[in-house]
Amino acid sequence: MNALKEKWLNLSPQNRKKIKRSLGLALGATAGFAYYATVGCESGGCPITSNPWISTGWGALIGLTATY
Repeated sequence: MNALKEKWLNLSPQNRKKIKRSLGLALGATAGFAYYATVGCESGGCPITSNPWISTGWGALIGLTATY
């Protein structure tokens, strides 16, 4: 664990920011798809949750926004 922390501290601030944003994007996209898969919208009347691409995109956008 200390080796990972040491590597993290040796990264430049720009690279740390890029990694954090990439993780936020990936986690948000995963959460968006998981929401579609578990809750979703069976009738098709819900514009965001009835389509896996749209709910994944919105999740990714929210995850990215949370890292700013």
